[in-house]
Amino acid sequence: MSEELPELRASDADREKVAERLRDAMAEGRLDMDEFGERLDAVYRARTYAELEPLTRDLPATGTGAPAARPGAEPGGENWPARIGGTGDARWGIGVLSGFQHTGRWTVPARFKAIAFWGGGQLDLREARFESRETVIDCWTVMGGVNIVVPPGVQVEVRGIGIMGGFGRPASDDTPDPDAPRVVVRGFAFWGGVGTERKPTRAQRRLEKERRRDEGEGRKELG
Repeated sequence: MSEELPELRASDADREKVAERLRDAMAEGRLDMDEFGERLDAVYRARTYAELEPLTRDLPATGTGAPAARPGAEPGGENWPARIGGTGDARWGIGVLSGFQHTGRWTVPARFKAIAFWGGGQLDLREARFESRETVIDCWTVMGGVNIVVPPGVQVEVRGIGIMGGFGRPASDDTPDPDAPRVVVRGFAFWGGVGTERKPTRAQRRLEKERRRDEGEGRKELG
């Protein structure tokens, strides 16, 4: 990296390229989950190339200058192939007069069973890895509920049956990612419900926040 580069301001695309490289390194076993999380946080706090460069200094080189993103990846997008594979962390979630939750960085099994009886459960898949390209979540609720959160790009199919209850479907995604996993939600709800909603990932929220900030600074300069 030349002496001039460290003084240059990094763009959203530059930060996302480094984030993609870190995701690949984690998938290859070069970084553990804690190291990956620490470096990813530093990526989205970085403002210059000088702050980005040390984050990938000990990883295999992929070229000169800023690290290259996976071909076809868009800034703010997900490297889904790097997030598919491995062994599921938990295959059951049971809330009987209580609750359960699986959030953050965890590996979703190909088949997960959620049971809520006078209780509830939360499954957040936004930062998760997936054991398989298709995940089936079987939900059984009686006077209880289960809420499932998926990131943009993931195709969701809901097949559940509700009696004095129901299964909610997420807002439609006009641009599903062909590389993203598919999630099938099915089961039975009696006097209860299973909700499925789509929310952006933490990285996508940060990029959107920075975009709004940059737009605000641009308007101030024009004014």
